[in-house]
Amino acid sequence: MTTETGHDPRPADLESELRRLLCEIGRNLWTRGMVAANDGNISARLPDGTILCTPTGVSKGYLTPEMLPVVDVDGTVVRLGSGGRQPSSEVRMHMRAYQTSDAVGAVVHAHPPYATAFAIKGEALVGKLMPESVVAMPEIPLAPYATPSTDEVPDSIEPFVRSHPGCLLEHHGAITWGSDLMTAYLAMERLEYSARMTYLVRQIDGERQLSPERILAVQRRFGIVAS
Repeated sequence: MTTETGHDPRPADLESELRRLLCEIGRNLWTRGMVAANDGNISARLPDGTILCTPTGVSKGYLTPEMLPVVDVDGTVVRLGSGGRQPSSEVRMHMRAYQTSDAVGAVVHAHPPYATAFAIKGEALVGKLMPESVVAMPEIPLAPYATPSTDEVPDSIEPFVRSHPGCLLEHHGAITWGSDLMTAYLAMERLEYSARMTYLVRQIDGERQLSPERILAVQRRFGIVAS
């Protein structure tokens, strides 16, 4: 990333922009009904390797940039948010994603209704219903139930961090990750859309899978498999 003058922006400028974007994504989650009250949490890796994250006890629809605390990759607080705000206790599962893969630059945890319904049911989303899902998110696995705010939660997601862009959390919600904050957020949108489409087509008894031939054609077209 460079400025109009051709110079790399200062770390302080990058952090300021990341704080702004994190708050914007928090509002998106809230306005789209993916979180209620103080649910959910968001984090992103800063240029120095520390992690910017949402504070505990604040609605994602009402975040401001100065509220956001900073932790190290082990979850130790580096800087409190304004008013002494602490990070969410659920930051542990975010840290596990960062610890598991250097490719992870941001993590989003939310309770989107359709995805959470399947998480409560205990069903992974593996249907090949549309070409878009084959390309962007062919499988949404289910992490087994874990007691919130314990090490059981990060343990449950670790097997999926390197192989998938996110997963359902049994009886809990969903979590996604990506190379940057927008990628992680859009993965959450895609996950919830896949859950919603699965639900809707089942209501009209219309769940139809793409044929293996059509799946292979899509995979070849987008370079997922060799032609």
